[in-house]
Amino acid sequence: MLLHVTSLPGPYGCGDLGEAARHFVDWLVAGGQSLWQVLPLGCIGLGNSPYMSSSAFAGNLLLIDLAELQQRGWLQPHDLEQAPDNSRAVDYETVIPWRMRRLALAADRFALLATPAEQADLEQFCQVQQAWLDDFALFMVLAEAAAGQDWCDWPQMLARRDPAALAQAAIRHAPRVAFWKFCQWCFFRQWNRLKAYASDRGVRMIGDLPIFIAQQSADVWAHTELFQLDAHGRPTVVAGVPPDSFSATGQRWGNPLYRWPSHAQDGYRWWVERFRHTCAMVDIVRVDHFRGFESCWEIAADEPTAERGRWVQAPGDALFAAATQALGHLPIIAEDLGLITPEVEHLRRQHQFPGMRVLQFAWGPEAVGEPRFLPHNHQPDSVVYGGTHDNDTTLGWWQSAPEEIRHQLREYLACDGMDVGWDLIRTACASVADMAVHTMQDVLRLSGEHRMNRPGVGTGNWSWRFSWDQVRPGDAQRLRRMAELYGRLPASVEYK
Repeated sequence: MLLHVTSLPGPYGCGDLGEAARHFVDWLVAGGQSLWQVLPLGCIGLGNSPYMSSSAFAGNLLLIDLAELQQRGWLQPHDLEQAPDNSRAVDYETVIPWRMRRLALAADRFALLATPAEQADLEQFCQVQQAWLDDFALFMVLAEAAAGQDWCDWPQMLARRDPAALAQAAIRHAPRVAFWKFCQWCFFRQWNRLKAYASDRGVRMIGDLPIFIAQQSADVWAHTELFQLDAHGRPTVVAGVPPDSFSATGQRWGNPLYRWPSHAQDGYRWWVERFRHTCAMVDIVRVDHFRGFESCWEIAADEPTAERGRWVQAPGDALFAAATQALGHLPIIAEDLGLITPEVEHLRRQHQFPGMRVLQFAWGPEAVGEPRFLPHNHQPDSVVYGGTHDNDTTLGWWQSAPEEIRHQLREYLACDGMDVGWDLIRTACASVADMAVHTMQDVLRLSGEHRMNRPGVGTGNWSWRFSWDQVRPGDAQRLRRMAELYGRLPASVEYK
């Protein structure tokens, strides 16, 4: 099941790592499902996107379970009153300040009330994660002090990371630095508990690793030598994709592109550590924009759209070889969508990464020259989806599709299209692909107004939530029956 954590029900403005997440795991088990796929778990960035994080390593503070902090005595019941009412969609403008104030209260009370064991656990976490945590915490504090100003425009000594200036800033802002470290400790402690809960019940977590990092991030600030930046720290070229079926002008993401020779010089250490960190968090990693590891679309930083750019070579083979040598075989799903060349396909197969097959792409304009999405062309080394977080819901896609496409699908699947979301769920289950992933929106038969993201549109995304009253009593049983019918029911596990 594909469902981001923010989309879960819950009383505090957005889904989090609390009771609703564990209840969702239980529902997956009842439905015979053994995979839960989430979007990137890092801090959100521009447009509230989880793909524009301020860190390649840090967790999203909005996902912290406030109820658990109350149970520990770091929040009082009255602290959680008057929460934003965002039961159907996340209103980030109200949720972010409300949750951040509660986290600040919790950090203050932790400093006063924490037991020696809790203090020792936090200290150990900070030591183990020091390689990224110190830079991240100081970066977030300095970004707050600069009121959102790009780090390139900070005082020169801070922007250029003068050691003496950084040491002085760390001392001056010590309480707030401690706050950010406390929050990361809370996030990872709660995430690990949720992952263990899922694992004990036979549910594996699929995470999502964006290929690029936001310019306004601790990683770019701390490792300028790894990115194509000018003397002032601003990108000279940025990432995106050329015009496609999603956007006539392409997608200009704006992330700085990597300076690959610098990565090669130290054996791709930053990437190895990023894979190590992510693989410790989840069981399987969906690598976003996999084709960018073979070659990526380079756009001059002053270009307003992605229409004018060029493909430049990337060292995917050497990078994955270095990571494999350090970590063993990587449990990666390659997001091989878009313009996929034989070279990209070779890279995927060479490293034995399953690719993606999206059923909505099997019919209509996207299918021209792309027969691989049609179910009879699927292969075992793949993961099949009805649609992804970037697609419309299947019902929304169906309602907006021309009659010609509807006719093709009805004829191919021998169905009437009256329950098209579940038609594609059944088709995915029947595929020979090793894994089948369904969106929660399709299980709930939701229309296009409930989609998660519209690529190329900068606002209004990432906010969808569901509630348990939308779930029909027979949905889990129907999923279990399909998993059983098509040989996808997981082996029974011993509950711990």
